[in-house]
Amino acid sequence: MTTNPARWRLDSQTVLITGASRGIGLACAHEFAALGADVLMVARDEAHLEAARAELSEEFPEREILACAADVAQREQRLEVFDWIADLDVALSLLVNNAGTNVRKKTLDYTEDDLRALIETNVLSAFEMSRLAHPYLSEHANAAIVNVGSVSGLTHVRTGAPYGMTKAALTQLTRNLACEWAADGIRVNAVAPWYIRTQRTESALADPDYLEEVLARTPMGRIGEPEEVAGAVAFLCLPAAAYVTGECIAVDGGFLRYGF
Repeated sequence: MTTNPARWRLDSQTVLITGASRGIGLACAHEFAALGADVLMVARDEAHLEAARAELSEEFPEREILACAADVAQREQRLEVFDWIADLDVALSLLVNNAGTNVRKKTLDYTEDDLRALIETNVLSAFEMSRLAHPYLSEHANAAIVNVGSVSGLTHVRTGAPYGMTKAALTQLTRNLACEWAADGIRVNAVAPWYIRTQRTESALADPDYLEEVLARTPMGRIGEPEEVAGAVAFLCLPAAAYVTGECIAVDGGFLRYGF
């Protein structure tokens, strides 16, 4: 049997990535472009987003790298993103729901506004972006959605109860959509990172005692890199993964399997 190299490429595909201007989202943009895909980048900070887009375009001049500044937690701005996509007249085939946020507090200290913001950004944005993308994705024989969750949605982690709740909901959304949309040719999977070296984790990992605890619970003994999450996200979108749906892959250095 000969291996078809195209199974490991994303040529002629277009991916929409939220939270794409930094961290895991930006690493995903690099990974997808390297695999041959055109990239549509969405993030809130317009200046930072444009700088990231320009850098990516310079690195991959043969790819279409476009950006739209929007807060996908806001309904009107989600609609603006898809108006933009309609105007571009592109064949959107892949969606990476990466936008997310967190507020670390004890359970009794959260305000209702804190809770609503976490739910709207971490869950509702992915739910609605997926629904808005459905008409585009269903036009392809092998479209894919990947939701960027967290190990916090699978076990207790000291990131706050609401964050864990929202990431657990995202994992369940992945399962439900995978079953419901399989008939439409759309695969839906998720990744669940542990501590990854990003701007969001920088302050927590700056505490040497906390870092020591994190590493002690991580069999591989190190913090993950955004590119390592991006590799898993991209794999789930490849033709080589065409029979994989409804799965959540932990990118955690063994954290979830650590016993005593």
